[in-house]
Amino acid sequence: MWVATVLHRPVVPVPLFFTSHLSPKVLLKPKTFRFGFLLPSLKLKASATKKQLQTQEPDNEDLHNQEKSDDQIFDLGWLPTFPHVLVASMSNFLFGYHIGVMNGPIVSIARELGFEGDPILEGLVVSIFIAGAFIGSLSSGSLVDKLGCRRTFQIDTIPLILGAIVSAQAHSLNEILLGRFLVGLGIGVNTVLVPIYISEVAPTKYRGSLGTLSHIGTCLGIIFSLCLGIPAEHDPHWWRTMFYIASMPGFLLALGMQFTVESPRWLCRVGDMKDAQTIIRNLWGDSEVDKAIEEFQSNISNDGTDVNSRWMQLLEEPHSRVAFIGGALFVLQQFAGINGVLYFSSLTFQDVGIASGALASLFVGLTNFAGALCASYLMDTQGRRRLLIGSYLGMVHIHLCNWSRPSNWSHNSRTQ
Repeated sequence: MWVATVLHRPVVPVPLFFTSHLSPKVLLKPKTFRFGFLLPSLKLKASATKKQLQTQEPDNEDLHNQEKSDDQIFDLGWLPTFPHVLVASMSNFLFGYHIGVMNGPIVSIARELGFEGDPILEGLVVSIFIAGAFIGSLSSGSLVDKLGCRRTFQIDTIPLILGAIVSAQAHSLNEILLGRFLVGLGIGVNTVLVPIYISEVAPTKYRGSLGTLSHIGTCLGIIFSLCLGIPAEHDPHWWRTMFYIASMPGFLLALGMQFTVESPRWLCRVGDMKDAQTIIRNLWGDSEVDKAIEEFQSNISNDGTDVNSRWMQLLEEPHSRVAFIGGALFVLQQFAGINGVLYFSSLTFQDVGIASGALASLFVGLTNFAGALCASYLMDTQGRRRLLIGSYLGMVHIHLCNWSRPSNWSHNSRTQ
């Protein structure tokens, strides 16, 4: 009996021990049990779990921020539109090519066609290109409204190809003037058409960056023509090959536009809503379809109600300030002298004593290209206004530095 009593006592606290971690009273009085040393381990375990939860929260937040940053780095929303914009920018490649094509071989052309040493005729051969571009730009708007962007691009390649071939086969001053004028007509249409096409095809978020592709195309065309102009210093007939090469991008442009999309805005204008919705869905995404169609229809309806608008309204408020600033930027940009540099930089470098003017002009084109790349990268992040102010201030600084040292250049030119 005594033995049973003795054996019965240790059995009593056993269930209490195994259930003590569930009782709040046991947690408050750990000394009442022989094996209470296990309770601190439970507390440590609980505290460790709490710390793990605390450390997991910032990890989840950092992961979310990392995913967000990765989405920004690998944002490929511009990719569906890029091929179409790239083909359209080939027109600007031709523009840049014809800007620089006369830079190196102008002396050889003048010598072979019989107006060497006449600066007026040399300037006329170069500037007739700009005169044709002015006339072509005036007709661009009406062609786009009637034919659409794609067909206008393709039709516009006709004067570009013919002008290049006529210039390559020219044997007189009148023939080279005709060829340059025809090329100018085509370039004038494309100068207006390319920005319109890009702005109507590209999503709003990427419109600035994709829009700089047109200027990048111009810079690449200048660089390419200046590279080809280097052999013209040793081959007096090389300029004909350069003009033949100028006709090839025209064929590529006409073929490439066959595979690009039409402007969805123009499709809405002519009532082809189904194709416009398909293009917007493929290029911009499903979420932008209804919003874009509504915006296009609103603009079209406003165009119909503004039949009584006049050009003189640009001189009235609130349009006068915007028109003045926009027009002044274009005009003052030309007064900066960049066209003169790109047309006659080879002769200018030779006058200051540089042996290879064409090679030196190539570095001018590379610098222009570097500026276009910077603008493409900063356009949508820094804004247009800040880039314009910074670039114009830089141009003013460089012009003032050059103006303060003209005598040194003249002295170097005479001594060499």
